[in-house]
Amino acid sequence: MPKALAAARKALSKKRGKPKQLDPTAIHAIFARLRDANPEPKGELEYVNPYTLLVAVVLSAQATDSGVNKATRALFAAADTPQKMVALGEEKVRDYVKTIGLYRNKAKNVVALSEKLIADHGGEIPRSREELEKLPGVGRKTANVVLNIAFGEETIAVDTHLFRLSNRLRLAPGKTPLEVELGLQKVIPREFMRHAHHWLILHGRYICKAIRPECEKCVIAELCTSADKRI
Repeated sequence: MPKALAAARKALSKKRGKPKQLDPTAIHAIFARLRDANPEPKGELEYVNPYTLLVAVVLSAQATDSGVNKATRALFAAADTPQKMVALGEEKVRDYVKTIGLYRNKAKNVVALSEKLIADHGGEIPRSREELEKLPGVGRKTANVVLNIAFGEETIAVDTHLFRLSNRLRLAPGKTPLEVELGLQKVIPREFMRHAHHWLILHGRYICKAIRPECEKCVIAELCTSADKRI
């Protein structure tokens, strides 16, 4: 390969490098539009208290919210506390959630986390990420969802939709969910933090889809400079 061509390719590679992040003015404008379109966004999982929210989020891993809701309506009518869930037992929990993917392991985790809540926290949901992540089946994303929805904490739960949008819109480009989460915490204006992850998740789920983003319906289309933009 000629030296000049090799040098040009090397320079181009460096230029492409890490995607450039949006400037603060553009980020503020994006979240302002998302807020105006949906001032009080809500998660789509159904629950009756912090405990059932935790269970629903654990069950939602690699499953749709609608599919989880169909299963948990009957489950939560039978067991809406850790004590009732333990009394129900793993076999019966499996029967309630058998329409959900990975239901055997999830049922096991639901009973196990219920037992641990009783033993370590008097049946109450801990309000720290560290303690939540000690529960069976609970990872960082699940803990962030519970802290945000149940307790109003300004956390960012990075799912596949939010990860895609953060990189596609260059809000906080990152190679891992944790990198994206920490990046978003640095750049999202404080006034938007409470609902930021809901706005991004819902926007990614219904508008800025992975394969065919519906840009004609997008409230932030004018601010988008993504290569995936369709208008």
